[in-house]
Amino acid sequence: MEKRTDGLQVALKRSTLLGEGAVWDAVASLLYWIDILGHKVFIFNPVTGMNREIDVGQPVGAVVPRASGGLLLAMKDGFFALDTKLELLTPLFNPESHLGANRFNDGKCDPGGRFWAGTMTNDSGPGGALYRLDTDMSVTQVLTGITCSNGITWSPDKKNMYYIDSPTREVWSFDYDEASANISGHRTAVTIPKAEGVPDGMTIDEEGMIWVAHWGGGIVSRWNPHSGDRLDTVHVPVTHVTSCAFGGTNLDTLYITTASVELNESERAKHPLAGSLFQIETKTRGIPAFSFRA
Repeated sequence: MEKRTDGLQVALKRSTLLGEGAVWDAVASLLYWIDILGHKVFIFNPVTGMNREIDVGQPVGAVVPRASGGLLLAMKDGFFALDTKLELLTPLFNPESHLGANRFNDGKCDPGGRFWAGTMTNDSGPGGALYRLDTDMSVTQVLTGITCSNGITWSPDKKNMYYIDSPTREVWSFDYDEASANISGHRTAVTIPKAEGVPDGMTIDEEGMIWVAHWGGGIVSRWNPHSGDRLDTVHVPVTHVTSCAFGGTNLDTLYITTASVELNESERAKHPLAGSLFQIETKTRGIPAFSFRA
């Protein structure tokens, strides 16, 4: 493992096209992540350094652990269950089967064990939406008019949901009810400076501070979502930083995914680690990721 002087380490050197979707499974002590355009689901073991890959045959936008075993995916053709032992995919539901130009892009499970994931269009228009897959396998459309659905996370007290539609350069905050999964009170919690790219994936720590990956900005930033103030910045030697997730035994290792897509030959030469998986030890801890409860 390569260690940098600023404490950032290369956990896995790999030229993924669009590395994304990091989520830590605290039960299995494994990191799940994906290559959206490479059609791959990865299972990374930080102890052995092994990175198992499963080809799922289409763009995959999000992966979450399932309490009953295996994984759930949000892909080009909707929600799927993945049996990791047999590498068998089972389609569940495609809420946008009538929108061939759309695909799922990012998502996570909420404190109630429901899988939230959003879509984006190929033409950069506001034709995407945010969906919720409930534990009875029903699907609800929660938000519409989304351009590029991205990071989503919930506060440690389970009273707020934070969400990103990337082109807005904002992190939105909603009041969240765990019992009903209803959200309300849409407001802007954080605005990302234009010179620092656009907000992509996101996670939260035990203090309720959010960590945001910057596409085109080469950083992960930490923010107070109540005041909108920036608290910290992690510099990554890659232009496109895509997602982050706390993992490790003490949940104090921040894993960071990156992408190599949209870089020309000169840019790739300047950023040879583009597409790799990074990690850095932090002074704060994350909270365990929620699993799908069905």
